[in-house]
Amino acid sequence: MSSQKSLLLWGKRGLFCLALVPLVRLFWLGSVDGLGANPVEFIEHSTGTWSLVMLLGSLAITPLCWLSGRKWLVSFRRMLGLFMFFYACLHFISYIWLDHWFDWGGIARDIAKHPYVLVGFLAFILSIPLAATSSDAMMRTLGKRWKKLHQLTYLIAILVVLHYFWLVKQDLSQPLLYAMIVFALLSVRLCKSFLVRY
Repeated sequence: MSSQKSLLLWGKRGLFCLALVPLVRLFWLGSVDGLGANPVEFIEHSTGTWSLVMLLGSLAITPLCWLSGRKWLVSFRRMLGLFMFFYACLHFISYIWLDHWFDWGGIARDIAKHPYVLVGFLAFILSIPLAATSSDAMMRTLGKRWKKLHQLTYLIAILVVLHYFWLVKQDLSQPLLYAMIVFALLSVRLCKSFLVRY
């Protein structure tokens, strides 16, 4: 194995371990009764936030490749995308299980009453086909359609930030920060597309 491939392998292993830190932290806090006065809310907020962080990380890979010229960075994008889906699943499960105990009627009423729940649910549903088609085999099978399908990531990012904005009622500084990052990452793509076209 070449030194570059070896470094890439260790980089992936390191990223994998780092991406699991938030989950390990939740288990540790749970074991020492450190989840606060509302543990369910803490878990939902933590898993939702880390899902967004992983999503932003995956979106940042392509601009970093353009700016640095280091195309090997794209090797980390899939892992970040899958960890985004992993934490989104934990966020969704904590909502329907820990928060509502599979009360589907109550969940339906909550979706109808709170737009942020509907927007978050839509973002999660849209992420399912992306996770399901993340393999090299699916990339080859879908061909050009794979890239078009995975452009849903941009819509998901917008929906997740909107979900966060509507969820937070007082201090909007954190969702505003994430919104600015999403805007910057999508703007870079629009500028690159414009330059290539014209």
